[in-house]
Amino acid sequence: MADFLGDGIFNVDGEIWKYQRQVASHEFNTKSLRKFVETVVDTELNERLIPFLAVAAAEKKVVDFQDILQRFAFDNICKIAFGYDPAYLLPSLPQAKFAVAFEEAVKLSSERFNAILPFLWKIKRHFNFGTEKKFKIAVDEVRQFAKQLVKEKQRELNEKSSLDSVDLLSRFLSVGHTDEDFVTDIVISFILAGRDTTSAALTWFFWLISEHPVVESSILNEIKSKSESPVYNEVKEMIYTHASLCESMRFYPPVPIDSKTATEDNVLPDGTFVKKGTRVSYHPYAMGRADKLWGKDWDKFKPERWLDRDEVTGNWNFVTKDMYTYPVFQAGPRICLGKEMAFLQMKRVVAGVLRRFKVVPVTEKGVEPVFISYLTAKMKGGFHVTIEERDH
Repeated sequence: MADFLGDGIFNVDGEIWKYQRQVASHEFNTKSLRKFVETVVDTELNERLIPFLAVAAAEKKVVDFQDILQRFAFDNICKIAFGYDPAYLLPSLPQAKFAVAFEEAVKLSSERFNAILPFLWKIKRHFNFGTEKKFKIAVDEVRQFAKQLVKEKQRELNEKSSLDSVDLLSRFLSVGHTDEDFVTDIVISFILAGRDTTSAALTWFFWLISEHPVVESSILNEIKSKSESPVYNEVKEMIYTHASLCESMRFYPPVPIDSKTATEDNVLPDGTFVKKGTRVSYHPYAMGRADKLWGKDWDKFKPERWLDRDEVTGNWNFVTKDMYTYPVFQAGPRICLGKEMAFLQMKRVVAGVLRRFKVVPVTEKGVEPVFISYLTAKMKGGFHVTIEERDH
């Protein structure tokens, strides 16, 4: 991963990781960033996603909703990370150079990661041919583009005493992080984190609720009851929707498998010996389907398993699961920094889309799409749907 992510937060340990984590953790907890994220997501939703779906509904077009959600998420995360708008979700569905190169870099680095014979890609890299040549071109393009943005932002900062923008890059530069490579590494990691995860979660969510009309109806009722609330309050109070998203990610986690490496000889609780240097993987996709963790009805899509009814008011309360039972957002010291940001974005999309449209898969009902995994999960062949305006 180093060629792509450098010393970004996902790819480092020890002091470099700790430092990035502390700085990022502080920024993610500021009210100004939360407000900025709300504004970015709402702008992209109301000015791009909703109008796009309205046209698709009027023209009765079949669209690849997975692609649309990826474009939506890419625009959002670039604005949040860089303060840069790639305008990837336009009616013409353009092939933005940076977005295409990023997609290629993710795909090819995940193939490296999963290679059965790693020496083969290392030979290709050494002689610069085949997939490794493509990978190098894609990574160079991503890094050059990112560095250019860092330089422009740095120049802007030098001309003013402080930056008006509150994107992550501006924040890192404002507090004195001037090493171009270091800041580029950080921002590339955040784009990777925010780009594919929410779009993957939403793709499977919209497929699952199309298969479960009772759940969709309950979500709709909740959306209608909150429709007059301010943005942040609205999503905060969408308890049933939150539970439905958690249940959806139990079946289809955006990162279906993750790995650690043993830094010393160790013994797992069941007695398994783990030698120093061994790669140990845990598998949220499999864990989400284990009856030992979720009971005999693990195969039922049931948002209610995350809820508890208040006997006095009759309202739902959300019941949080232990993060090691449900490691969809990682667990322990590396638990996902953007978890709240992800839920904010997903619930805004769900409310904005379902309030006005019904998403109808063109595949046969009951036929499960094929789940594939690069660094993050995808629906093989895309998620082809028609969009129907709701009758108000």
